[in-house]
Amino acid sequence: MSAVLAFLPQRHRITTDEYYRMGEAGIFKADDRVELIEGEIFDMSPIGIDHAYVVKRLNSIFMQSVGMKAIVSVQDPIHLNARSEPQPDIALLRYRDDFYRHAHPRPEDIILLVEVSDTTLRYDTEVKLPLYARHDIPEVWILDLEHQRLEVFRRPDEGVYLEMFCPNRDETIAPAGLTECRVDLSNLF
Repeated sequence: MSAVLAFLPQRHRITTDEYYRMGEAGIFKADDRVELIEGEIFDMSPIGIDHAYVVKRLNSIFMQSVGMKAIVSVQDPIHLNARSEPQPDIALLRYRDDFYRHAHPRPEDIILLVEVSDTTLRYDTEVKLPLYARHDIPEVWILDLEHQRLEVFRRPDEGVYLEMFCPNRDETIAPAGLTECRVDLSNLF
């Protein structure tokens, strides 16, 4: 077989530094919704009314209950590695006096990530959830708006979550790492 036939094109994956330089150079418009996953830039879907409602509702619940025990971060980047900076809908972060002023939160800073899925369930479960597990994010909630259910993932191990459950819509649940932060699911759907 000739060398020409043996060559398989490879994807050119970019780093977070290159991603930010692209933004500074104006390659992205100010209102572009994109995120960097494993070196690839993904367009994020527009935020619908139900999605926005649930994010605001959870933000309010978390803000009232965490106090100085955690920082509630809404649709902000988290730095997983040099090629991934997803933007979960909500992140509960370990409290720091500087509020992460000089760097985005890293995996060790994260208590809980929440993804609200209206049109993005497949992307959230097949792309983002395994990414979070590979980076040992201790807990991820995926709120599936279409089916009106919460999927809870805990205990990452070697790129998968060992624990997964779906509480009933009339239950109250709390993140394992912040048990005083109780969420009444009947108020979300």
